Amino acid sequence: MYIYNVTVNIEDPAHDKWVIWMKEKHIPDMLATGKFSKAKMTRVVVEEEMGGTTYSIQYTTDSKKTLEKYFKEDANKLRKEGQKIFGGYFVAFRTELDVVFEQVAFNNEN
Repeated sequence: MYIYNVTVNIEDPAHDKWVIWMKEKHIPDMLATGKFSKAKMTRVVVEEEMGGTTYSIQYTTDSKKTLEKYFKEDANKLRKEGQKIFGGYFVAFRTELDVVFEQVAFNNEN
């Protein structure tokens, strides 16, 4: 499993509109590419010196090969949409995470 993580700091004037756009448009569009099995959006709990609010959006995919296919076929179009609407109000950086191990808690209470 592979995770494509996008960390975004969004400035206050655009925050509410951006969150709605992420939930209703961008994340569904990312999933609609067929290259990701799920997405998780989290707020980074930290007071930013630069202001704004920081989020981490994690898109789960099956492999680096599939992620590279996303970069080649879809990334430019989807990034341009965000720049067109919110350019100047956010900074983003992207990381790729290769999941080495995952464990689920087992609850033995009945």
